[in-house]
Amino acid sequence: MDSLKPVVSRRKFVEIFGAVSAMGATSMFVSGCGSTSSGSATDTITFGQGADPRGLDPAYVDDGESAKIMCNIYETLLCYDKSSCDIKPCLAKEYKISDDGLTYTLTLEQGVKFHDGTDFNAAAVKKSIERQLEPNRNDDMPYASFVFGTASKGDGVKTVEATDDHTVTITLAAASTPFLKNLAMVLASPIVSPTALDKNNGNLNEAPCGTGPYSFVSWSKGQNVVLKANDSYWNSDKKAKTKNVIFKFISENASRVTALNNGECDIIDGIDDTVVDTIKNAGNSLFDEDGMNINYMAYNTTSSIFSDVNARRAFSKAVDVATLVKSLYGDYASAATSVMPLWMAPYDKDVAQVAYDADAAKKELAALNITQVKCITYSNPRPYNTKGGQVLAEAIQGMLDKVGVKVNIDTYDWTTYKTKVQTEAYDICFYGWTGDNGDPDNFMNLLADSNVSMNVARYDNSAYKALIAEGLATPEGDARNDIYLQCEKMVADQAVWLPISHSKDLAGYNPKVKDFVIHPTGVVWLWGATKSA
Repeated sequence: MDSLKPVVSRRKFVEIFGAVSAMGATSMFVSGCGSTSSGSATDTITFGQGADPRGLDPAYVDDGESAKIMCNIYETLLCYDKSSCDIKPCLAKEYKISDDGLTYTLTLEQGVKFHDGTDFNAAAVKKSIERQLEPNRNDDMPYASFVFGTASKGDGVKTVEATDDHTVTITLAAASTPFLKNLAMVLASPIVSPTALDKNNGNLNEAPCGTGPYSFVSWSKGQNVVLKANDSYWNSDKKAKTKNVIFKFISENASRVTALNNGECDIIDGIDDTVVDTIKNAGNSLFDEDGMNINYMAYNTTSSIFSDVNARRAFSKAVDVATLVKSLYGDYASAATSVMPLWMAPYDKDVAQVAYDADAAKKELAALNITQVKCITYSNPRPYNTKGGQVLAEAIQGMLDKVGVKVNIDTYDWTTYKTKVQTEAYDICFYGWTGDNGDPDNFMNLLADSNVSMNVARYDNSAYKALIAEGLATPEGDARNDIYLQCEKMVADQAVWLPISHSKDLAGYNPKVKDFVIHPTGVVWLWGATKSA
C-alpha cells in the first residue's frame, strides 16, 4: 500500500529445518481439555516467553505476551498476510465499503464453530464488537477506543448490525482509513464466543474461546498456558500441524536461553545480543529481523516537573541516546530519531529530536531547580527492549547523575507495571510499542489516546488531536503521510517522548522446528509449525 515502504529486509515467515534434542521432549502431552496423555517429542512445541499474559480476552488486554497466545486461539474478520500488514479475508470472506467510506458490509464464512460448539454468525460478531462500544465498554478495555473509536466524539464505529445470519454491516461516525487494518488486529478485534461470554460474565481472560486453529486447555499462573489443536477447525489452509502448544513463562533471559539449549523450550524470545553466541554454540539458530517497534522514555506531561516543555528538553539533553543504544543493544537495535520504524512511512531521518548536550543540560536543569525525579519502569525484557526497563532506566540514571539530577527508580514486573502506569504518580516512565497493523496512525495515535495505559505521557494537545483526526479521514498516499509527519515533528518539538531505539525482532529456536511465523506485529503464529524427531 502507498503508506508503506516495501519491507525488503524482513523475513517474517520462518522456514527452518532442524530439530529439538531428546532433552526437549516433554513427557506428557495434551490430548483433551484439561487432560494429558503420553505422546512423542514431535507432538508438542514449547515457546518460552518472559512473562504471563495479562489475560486471554482480547477486549481486556493490551500487551504482547497476551497477543502471542491469543492469536492462536482467536480469529478476526480480516487478517494480515504472513509477511506484511496487507489485508486478507478471514472470518469475513469478502467486504464492501460505501462510496462515502462510512459503511462496511462484510460477508461471513459459513459452517464455522467456536471451540465450545457455538455457531459463528453475524449475531456473534455483533455481540463481540458491541461490548466494546459505548455505552457498554468499560475502563478495563484498553484497546476499545483505539480500535473502534468513540462515536460520541464523532469518530469510530456508530452501529453494528446483523443484516442476516452471514452478513454484518458496520457504520462509522466518520471515515477511517485504517479501519480495515484495525479489524485484523489481535487486540480488541478477535471474535469471541457469545456463549462463553454469557457463561463467564462477559470476561474471557481465564476462559478464552474463539474459532482459531488452537483451543485453550489450561493456564498455570507463573508457569505456562497449554493449547491443543482444534480438530474441527474450519480453514484447511491454517489447520494446526502440531498437536499441542505450550507457552512457558521464564522471566530471566539467561534462564530462557538455558531452557532452549537444554531442550526444555523449542523457541524463545526476549533475548539480547549477549546470548547470541551461547545460542548458536549450542547448535540452535537465531531469528534476526527488523522490527516494527519503538522503545522510548515518556515524560509525564501532567507532573509538577515535566508539565514544562523546557524541563523536558533540558532532561533530554542529558541523555546520549546513540552511545546508550550501542552499549546496551549492540548490533541488534538502532538509535531512534523518530517515533516511526525506519522502513515505514512517514519516517523522516530529518525529524529533529532534542540533541545531546550535557553541559547545557546541567545549566538548564539547575536553573529550573530540578534536582530529582521519580521514575517507574519494568523488569521484564520486551520485544522493543530486550534488556528490560530497569537496565535502561539505570543507564539513564547514570547520565543524569553526571548533570546533578537524582533519578529515583521503582521497578515492577511487567504485569504489575501495566497497572502502575495508570495509578502511580511518576515524572518519567519507560515504555515501548510494537505496531499492530502497519499504519502510521497506530503509532502516532498513542499520543492522542485518552487511555493512560496507551498514552503514558498523558499528552493532551488539541492541535495534535486535530491532526490525528485529519489523518484518519485522509486516503492513503503522500498527503496522509505528510499529516503524520507533522505529528512526528510536533511530538519532537514538544519533547513528549525521548525516543531510544528500534529493536530487531530476535528469537532463538531449535533448528528442527520449521514454518513458524513471527509477524511484523510481534505475534507468533504456530499453526503451521512442525518439529521433526
